[in-house]
Amino acid sequence: MEKFNSIERLSFNQITQDKWSMREAVEGCARAQIPWIALWRHKLAEIGLTETRRLVRDAGLRVSSICRGGMFPAATAAIRKERLDDNRRAVEEAAELGAEVVVLVCGPAPDRDIDSARKWVAEGIEQLAPFARSCGVKLGIEPLHPMFAAERSVVVTLGQATSLAEPFSPDQVGVIVDVFHVWWDPELYAQISRASGRILGFHVNDWIVPTPDLLMGRGMMGDGVIELRRIRTAVEDAGYFGPIEVEIFNQALWDQPGDEVLALIKQRYLEHV
Repeated sequence: MEKFNSIERLSFNQITQDKWSMREAVEGCARAQIPWIALWRHKLAEIGLTETRRLVRDAGLRVSSICRGGMFPAATAAIRKERLDDNRRAVEEAAELGAEVVVLVCGPAPDRDIDSARKWVAEGIEQLAPFARSCGVKLGIEPLHPMFAAERSVVVTLGQATSLAEPFSPDQVGVIVDVFHVWWDPELYAQISRASGRILGFHVNDWIVPTPDLLMGRGMMGDGVIELRRIRTAVEDAGYFGPIEVEIFNQALWDQPGDEVLALIKQRYLEHV
């Protein structure tokens, strides 16, 4: 198998070692010579924006994305407004940290009305996009695997995400391709091509068989069934040559020493991505 040598595109998504503090994650990336980091807002909140910005700057890292925005649907207009305000804060945080993209995990239906939930997602993006553009930040809609429709996102295919993005210019709204969520889709490669010019992020991991857990069952690259290199090639053919985030929810990895996890990430990234 031909090796992938673009280590300069590797980004460590800090949820992959959730037990680490922000400082530990930043310093770990610096030790491992991983040039990019993707930040989660709950970690950012622990130490604040100013200290996070200083840590990232002093370590010489670049921020590939902020996760997460979204969660637009809610049972009342008041709660939907609160969530839109929180999305604006996420955009401001991204701008302060030099991240071009806020990842949108769009949210589930507050009841059984999935059609209304999808309408609220579209409305939320429409309301947020002008503010994001004014801050120099793009919105990346991440479709999740359909098994998450009831609890995390009513946006479940790449085609659906692209349809939500298409009313906007590519410098405002695009899509995130996470292999865990989209590998199964028989329309995947056609939809990647359709999203050409709108792909704002590429996340890698693997689908383990049997899948041990819906949320925490992602695998390290090479441990599952996803055609990682084929998908990367398709994403590049569609014009995306930005950071490649390794994002893995897996308790066994969280329980391992972080530096060992980063070393394994680099090895598997080069071998399988």
